[in-house]
Amino acid sequence: MSAEIGPKGENPELDLAFELGEALDADLKSAAGALASPETAEQDWTWLVGSWLADLANELPAPLRHPAYSLGLLITDDRSIAVLNREWRQQEGPTDVLAFAAQEAPLPPDALAELGEVEPLELGDIVISLETAARQAQDHDHDLERELRFLACHGLLHLLGWDHPDAASLERMLARQELLLVQAGVPISNQV
Repeated sequence: MSAEIGPKGENPELDLAFELGEALDADLKSAAGALASPETAEQDWTWLVGSWLADLANELPAPLRHPAYSLGLLITDDRSIAVLNREWRQQEGPTDVLAFAAQEAPLPPDALAELGEVEPLELGDIVISLETAARQAQDHDHDLERELRFLACHGLLHLLGWDHPDAASLERMLARQELLLVQAGVPISNQV
């Protein structure tokens, strides 16, 4: 991926804190390609998340419309995500993606403008288990890179207030994810 302008105009400014977990399996990192490469991952993720934010701009509630964003993205292992899953969701075992939203209560519309600054709006953190993503990619008959993009997109939508408390809302969220992935040039999945 290149750092080009997003499909609906210029991508917003994005301060992405990207991190690869220390205990990641070398073969899985290799299978994840550029998305888990210490040399290219941060740039590729920054472009991809920025393009999603650009695509979503008109759909966001006013308090979340901003020219600059900040968020964290951690790709880790099952053991580490299981600890977070237990601590924050009281769920045992690993999960594929966790999203820790910083904007649970929206900011007043012009909160940052009143300060005379354009500080990035902090969205929160996305944590993805590379091991779980690899298993799911195999189950869905697509590559690990696509699964990582799918999970990151899902996490971003959660940071932006999307949720899926029932089957209908999950279906709408998954459909929006697929559209964002296609608009960013990610091939359509065989199944979800």
